[in-house]
Amino acid sequence: MSGFLYPFEKRAILHFEKSISSSEGTRMSSWQARAFSRAIRAIVRRQSWGPEDALAARARRVFGAPPAYGWLAAVGLSRRACRSGSVRAEWLIPRRLRPGVVFYVHGGGFVSCSAATHRPIAAALARLTQRRVFSVDYRLAPKARLPAAHEDVAAAYGWVVSSGVHPSEIALVGDSAGGNLVLSLAVQLRDQGAAAPACVAAFSPWTDLTGRSPSVRMNADRCAMFHPENMRDFAAAALGSGQPDTPIVSPVYAGLHGLPPVLLHVGSTELLLDDARRVHDRILYSNGESSLRVYDDVPHCWQMLFPFVPEAAASLRETAAFIDASLGSARHMPHVA
Repeated sequence: MSGFLYPFEKRAILHFEKSISSSEGTRMSSWQARAFSRAIRAIVRRQSWGPEDALAARARRVFGAPPAYGWLAAVGLSRRACRSGSVRAEWLIPRRLRPGVVFYVHGGGFVSCSAATHRPIAAALARLTQRRVFSVDYRLAPKARLPAAHEDVAAAYGWVVSSGVHPSEIALVGDSAGGNLVLSLAVQLRDQGAAAPACVAAFSPWTDLTGRSPSVRMNADRCAMFHPENMRDFAAAALGSGQPDTPIVSPVYAGLHGLPPVLLHVGSTELLLDDARRVHDRILYSNGESSLRVYDDVPHCWQMLFPFVPEAAASLRETAAFIDASLGSARHMPHVA
């Protein structure tokens, strides 16, 4: 199975020091990325997704990995469901283990997807980091409006810590709406005076539900997946009567000082490009540690296209290196049956 998942030549993995950096993509994207972008533009991109129930139904049809691929991505890993009180998640466990946990939160516009639909990312992180991945489910809008998802993610994190994992051994990772959720969780933990997790990595995080980021308009014709109107409609479905600029639901408006090291990956043509840039800039302004990598002309959450797109492999390997550097090198733990 590992041969199927890693068909590309091994690349040098960046060594992440405790430093501040920003890298904007300049090279042309791969033909695989361009091909997937064309397909996504044809299949997914629509100016209107309809009223909120129709929007959620369509998102649940087109977002995330098909069930067969989700199953295939986890072949060779131990998969264990977690059902404890309100906590719903699944463990993905490689046979060769290192200490630490990757706490992963899926995206889906707050209205769709699950731990199962995002196994391609979670499973790749389990293999690349050789660590357990705790992939979280949370209540979805419009049935459960925000901040219900934030509450569920915080409860799941608390459950992991209460199970005996120290926060310094936890890496938070999320994509899109999940990137929002892990950044918000880091802010919430800081505000509570709780011990910080080791690091935060966010892929194309949706950090501003007001849609005010300049790239929402500047990339209106370039984004392969969304029109600007979609951001407004997804936010309305997620929030109901809630305010989009409150820090709990839009972490770009929160104080971003005192956070653990942050890694941000985003595509140059995404509507959410500046959602990532603004968070990066605000962390630096607060004397924090943040690394921003902008990949050229890739579709939203291209990491889901691992192993078929080279940029997906590069992003996930870079993230694994960042997690390794944050958690520290460690000896292998015993095999898990």
